[in-house]
Amino acid sequence: MADTVAKHTVSEPLQVRTEPPNDHIADPGPLGLAGFAMTTFVLSCVNAGLVTKAIEPVVLPLALAYGGVVQLLAGMWEFRKANTFGALAFSSYGAFWLSFAAYAKFVVPGLPTAAAASATGLFLLAWTIFTAYMTVASLRVSGAVGAVFVVLLATFVFLTIGAYSGDAVMTHIGGYLGIVTAALAWYASFAGVTNATFKKTVLPIFSTAAR
Repeated sequence: MADTVAKHTVSEPLQVRTEPPNDHIADPGPLGLAGFAMTTFVLSCVNAGLVTKAIEPVVLPLALAYGGVVQLLAGMWEFRKANTFGALAFSSYGAFWLSFAAYAKFVVPGLPTAAAASATGLFLLAWTIFTAYMTVASLRVSGAVGAVFVVLLATFVFLTIGAYSGDAVMTHIGGYLGIVTAALAWYASFAGVTNATFKKTVLPIFSTAAR
């Protein structure tokens, strides 16, 4: 009896999983890209001057829920899948949208008019720097993701210049570039979910990863 108990006690911890640890986790990439794309599109329509700035508050619920919380969750799932780039990108841009919503709602109304431009410019400049080095890394992910980041970097550059200078033309250009960024992110999301659903390459992502 003692031998039987001892055998079970020793053998149970030695059981080994036969399936890869991440096989049961869906790819969070299309979700994160979709949240980023939709929020970017709505705000960029305002920045481009395609709609009146008076409706800018419509961005805040999207920035909190879809661009913010959902992207942050996608980033956490990317950590679980051991995807360093996706984890950093989605977690960071999720935090960007959450901080943007807080900034627009609680900070901007209390800023002196003379300081508002510099504050917004500094906020955007910091994200421009982050996006610059993420753009370098994105070129190794895929052509689709690389394109998103290249245009996103240009978007941040023009929005930063527009904020600091007060030049509406720069902000409008940044808005149009933001719309292109959103379209590219939607395509990457569309390709990801469609290829996963059909279990074959329906839409190319132009992979640049090492084989």
